[in-house]
Amino acid sequence: MSLGKNQRQHRIAQILRQESVSSQDHLVELLTAQGVDVTQATVSRDLDDLGAVKVPTGGGSVYAIPELPAEQVTPDDHLRRVLGEWVVAVGCSGNLVVLNAPPGSAHVVGSAIDRSSVHGVLGTVAGDDTVLVVATEDAGGASVADFFRTQAGLAQEQIRS
Repeated sequence: MSLGKNQRQHRIAQILRQESVSSQDHLVELLTAQGVDVTQATVSRDLDDLGAVKVPTGGGSVYAIPELPAEQVTPDDHLRRVLGEWVVAVGCSGNLVVLNAPPGSAHVVGSAIDRSSVHGVLGTVAGDDTVLVVATEDAGGASVADFFRTQAGLAQEQIRS
């Protein structure tokens, strides 16, 4: 069956949420198994349109779509899991907090924080392996950094000021 672009991209997003897809060829196979006629070139363009990125996992890397709708709030346990899996160090200075993550994964951490209800966080800016978190003046960077350190399961010594 031939799907329209939006329908096909919706199907791809569903697959990426449910399966670990490590290559475009694998995604083509999964779509073909669902009866969707698609080429690797089309899948490549669709992944770009969706903003899909490859994120490292324990056994390689898989495609993921980092952003959910802005109004969707991340449950606390999801944020704790993301911080525990991806944050390797936490530092702070004034009302700024820096979270370090493996290369290519900072956007996952930043997105989870942006969609959470962490008290004292104004917002984030994510690079490749670093997330800058801006804390409110009343909360302060040290308090927010301590919260992230605790959620990530990091030892006190790993906080840099």
